[in-house]
Amino acid sequence: MASRRIAQSSINWAALAERVPPNQKTNLTAFKSMSDKYLRSVLANPETPPKMDWAFYQKNVPIAGMVEKFQKAYESLQIPYPADTLTSQVEAQEKQVLQEVAQFIKDSESRIAEYQAQIATTKSLLPFDQMTMEDFRDAYPDQALDPINRPTYWPHTPEDQKCDTPNEKAHH
Repeated sequence: MASRRIAQSSINWAALAERVPPNQKTNLTAFKSMSDKYLRSVLANPETPPKMDWAFYQKNVPIAGMVEKFQKAYESLQIPYPADTLTSQVEAQEKQVLQEVAQFIKDSESRIAEYQAQIATTKSLLPFDQMTMEDFRDAYPDQALDPINRPTYWPHTPEDQKCDTPNEKAHH
């Protein structure tokens, strides 16, 4: 991969700041400060290394062959641009997260539909101040008093009921 000059930060800091929770804003600010400092230090240096005046050195250095040796070494120096080994991992992780997000959205839509059905059912009921005990029993059979099948004892709280088996306690 050829070396390319960084001209500006490719990070959309405003969009990132919107997604960061309030308790992490100081960390984001510190990270942005370090990133900006790094970018300034990169931009402070020239894009290409300075040109050497080899003729000047050949005239002024008395040792024969030394300038030619340094010139060959300087011109053959190639600093490799770091290879990108993490982009594929990040892209795979992004695909996985997008699948998880899609599954969460699908699950959320089914929960929303279920909750809307519950809301519709609740709205279709009589208001509690207009219900009779029979209406309440019809609407909420598991919560209504049933003295025949599930008798209770005063004060009718779950912890004050006599139960022969643990299963009966669960029904009260």
